Amino acid sequence: MTYIGQSVKRVEDKRFTTGKGKYTDDIKLVGMTHAHIVRSPYAHAIIKSIDIDTALAHPGVVAIFTGKDIAAAGINGVPAGWQVNFKDGTTMKEPPHPLLVADRVKHVGDGIAVIIAEDLATARDAADLIEIDYEVLPAVTNPAEAVKAGAPQVHDNAPNNICFDWELGNPKAEVDAAIAASHHVTRLDLVNQRMAPNAIEPRSAIGHYDDSKDKFTLYTTSQNPHLTRLLMCAFVLGIPEHKVQVIAPDVGGGFGSKIFHYIEEALVIWASKQIGRPIKWTSTRSEAFLTDAHGRDHVTTAEMGFDKEGKVTALRVSTFANLGAYISTFAPAVPTYLHGTLLQGLYTTPKIHVDVTAVFTHTNAVDAYRGAGRPEATYLLERLMDTAALEMGMDPAELRFKNFIPAFDGVTQPGYQTQVALQYDSGNYEPVLERGLEMVGYENFRKEQAEARKNGKLLGIGFSTYIEACGIAPSAVVGALGARAGLYESAQVRVQPTGKVSVFTGSHSHGQGHETTFAQVVADRLGIAMEDIDIVHGDSDSVAFGMGTYGSRSLAVGGSAIVKSIDKVLEKGAKIAAHKLEAAEEDLEYAGGRWTVKGTDKSIGFGDIALTAYVPHDYPAGLEPGLDFSSFYDPANFTYPFGCHIAIVEVDADTGKVTLKRFIAVDDVGNVINPMIVDGQIHGGLAQGIGQAMLEGVAYDAEGQLMTGSFMDYAMPRADDLPSFEIDRKVTPCPHNPLGVKGAGEAGCIGSTPAVVNAVMDALTPFGIIKNLEMPMTPQRVWRAMHQK
Repeated sequence: MTYIGQSVKRVEDKRFTTGKGKYTDDIKLVGMTHAHIVRSPYAHAIIKSIDIDTALAHPGVVAIFTGKDIAAAGINGVPAGWQVNFKDGTTMKEPPHPLLVADRVKHVGDGIAVIIAEDLATARDAADLIEIDYEVLPAVTNPAEAVKAGAPQVHDNAPNNICFDWELGNPKAEVDAAIAASHHVTRLDLVNQRMAPNAIEPRSAIGHYDDSKDKFTLYTTSQNPHLTRLLMCAFVLGIPEHKVQVIAPDVGGGFGSKIFHYIEEALVIWASKQIGRPIKWTSTRSEAFLTDAHGRDHVTTAEMGFDKEGKVTALRVSTFANLGAYISTFAPAVPTYLHGTLLQGLYTTPKIHVDVTAVFTHTNAVDAYRGAGRPEATYLLERLMDTAALEMGMDPAELRFKNFIPAFDGVTQPGYQTQVALQYDSGNYEPVLERGLEMVGYENFRKEQAEARKNGKLLGIGFSTYIEACGIAPSAVVGALGARAGLYESAQVRVQPTGKVSVFTGSHSHGQGHETTFAQVVADRLGIAMEDIDIVHGDSDSVAFGMGTYGSRSLAVGGSAIVKSIDKVLEKGAKIAAHKLEAAEEDLEYAGGRWTVKGTDKSIGFGDIALTAYVPHDYPAGLEPGLDFSSFYDPANFTYPFGCHIAIVEVDADTGKVTLKRFIAVDDVGNVINPMIVDGQIHGGLAQGIGQAMLEGVAYDAEGQLMTGSFMDYAMPRADDLPSFEIDRKVTPCPHNPLGVKGAGEAGCIGSTPAVVNAVMDALTPFGIIKNLEMPMTPQRVWRAMHQK
C-alpha cells in the first residue's frame, strides 16, 4: 500500500477520544505536594515588605519561598533564546527575568512567592495569609507611548524602555526616494492587537528530585522538552544536563505558547530538592491569561508606493513591537527575522525598508503565537494591497496579478532572492489566486454585490495572497542572526529483530498528528504496515537532542531526519540482502517491503533481514550486527508555503455586526502526506485567524490591569461564528528536502486575518474608503466607523 497522500485516520485519537490521554496534570507521584504562586496584583510596584510567617504556620503548608530565597540561592533568571543587536551593533538590553521577584514587580501576574502544601486548596488558603506591602508606581502598556520622554521605566538598564532597534532591507535613503517618486502612495497606521493563545490544556509542571540517584525529573507541558532542559540547566539552575530528565507527555495544544521555558518549570525543580518531595504546579485559566506568553502586539506605520500602471515601487515600514515586561525565549526573533524578512510577500517590490523598535512595557511577555511574525507581515502587506486598489480604482485581484513574482521551481530556475534577506525555495503564485477566483465565482459575486447595495445590503469581498517561512534554518545562518540554539532535528529509526520499527523523534506533538503522519512516511518508505511502527517523542532520556515543534517545522525538518535514518536502514539492509541472495547490491531493487534481484523472482523480506541483522549467523563479513540508525537533519533553507484566502462578509448597516458568509482558502504547502490532517490544520488556523479579525484581543487599562482575563471578556471563535470552509490546494514541491513538503500548521492563521478585514472594508466602501478600523471588528467599532463617515 502507498501511504503517502492517503487520508489515514489519526492513530492517536483512540486514546484521546476514550479519555486515556495522559497529560502532565494527570500524573500523580508518591508524596507529591502542590504549589500555588502568589502573584502581583499591580503592573508596577515596589515590594516594601513581605510577611510569610502566618502562612508558613498554616496547617498543611510544607514550605514557602520568596524572591529573596531565590536570589540567596544564586539562581539566575530565565534567559532569552535569541539575541538581536541594535542598529549600531551594540547588544540588546537583556534585563533578568527572575523566578520570583524580590524588589520591584513589572506586570500584573509577576511571581512573588511560591507556597508548597499537601494539597492545592491549602496552598491557596495560605496565600491569603501572606501580607505584602506595595508602593504602587505608574505603568505604561502601549509600546509607542513607552518610548516617549517621561514614560514610566520598566527596567533601569533599558533607557526609554527600548530593548533594541533594528532595520532590514535596502538603504533607507533609497526607499525614501522611491516612495517620494511614486505616482501613488498608500499609507496605513495599523495595530496588530495582542492575542492570548488559550490552549485547551493549561500549563503544568511537576518537579521531582530523586536523592538516591541525584537526578531530577521535570514533567511539563512543552513543545520542545530538550530546549527547556538546555535553558533550565545551563542558564538558570546550573545543573548538569545528564542529571535532568524532561518529559512532555500528551500536550493539549500550544500554538507557540508552550515553546518557551517558563519560570514555574525551574521553580518546581529547584524547590523539589529543597523539600525532598515532588511538587506539582498547574495553571488556572486566570493565570494562563496573565502569564502564558501573548502574541502579536505591533503598532505599525506602513507606506507602499505604486507607478502609473499599478506596479509596486517601494515599501517602507516602521513598527513598535511590544515585548512585555521581560524577554521571552524567542521574542526578539518574532518582530525581526520572522516579520521583517517576510515583507517581500509574493510581490516584485524592488525597494523595501523595515524599521523595528522592540519595547518593554508593564504587560505580560509577548512571544511566538501561531504564525509568529508572518501574520503581522502578511496583515500589513495585504491591507496595503486592498486599500491601494480602492484608492487607485483598480480591482484588488488584478493588482495582485500585476505584481506577482513569476513562477520558479528552485531546480531549473534559481530561488527568488528577496530585498529582505531571504531566498524563496519555489513558487507559482498565480494559480492559487486563479483557483480562488474560480471557487468564489468572482464576476458573479461583483454583480450580486452591486444589486445588494441598491437594496441597502452591505456585502464585501476581501483578498489575501500570502507567503510564510517555515522550518527556520539552517543553524549556521540563524546562529549568525542571534539564535542561541541550533535549529536542526533528530531522528532514530530502530528496527526490532521481528521487523517492527520504533522511531524516536525530537519533534513533539501537541495536536498535529505526528504519530500518524510520521508512521505514514516510515511505512511508505519501508513498505511495511503502519501498525508495525511506533513513534516515540517527548522524553529527553529516550530521544536524542531535538528542537521540538514550532514554526510548521515537524514534517519538513523532523520528517526529513526520519527519512535520512530510513535511508541508512535500507542501505545496510541491502548489504545483508545481497549476501543472503548471493547477488551484488546494485542488482537489487527494493519495493513492497522486499529486496528482489532484478529480472528474477529471488527476493527476501524486510522482516527476514531484520532478524538476520540481530541473529547474524549467515552474515556479511566485516558488517556489524543490528539495524538501528540515528540522523540529524539541518535544512539548507526555510520552506515557503503560500496561498490565497478570500472572505465574503455581510455588514448589518443598522448595528455594524459582521457576518462571515463564505471563506475560500487555496493553499500550496508542497507535497501532502495526509490530506485529512492538513485540512484539519488549515481549518484550525482559519478559525484562529478569523478570530483575531472579528473577536479576539487582549486589552490592558492605563494602570496595566488586564481587562480581558477570562472568557467572559476575551471572545473566542465558536462554531456558529464560522461558515463551512471551502478549501483546495495546489502543489509546488519544496526542492531541498527529501519529502518535498513545506508545512501547513500556521497557513490558515496567516492568510485569513487580512482577508476578513479587507472584506469588511470592501463592504463599507459606500461610506468611502475607511482606513482606521482596528481589530477585532466588533459591531461597535464597525458602527462607529460607518457613522463617522
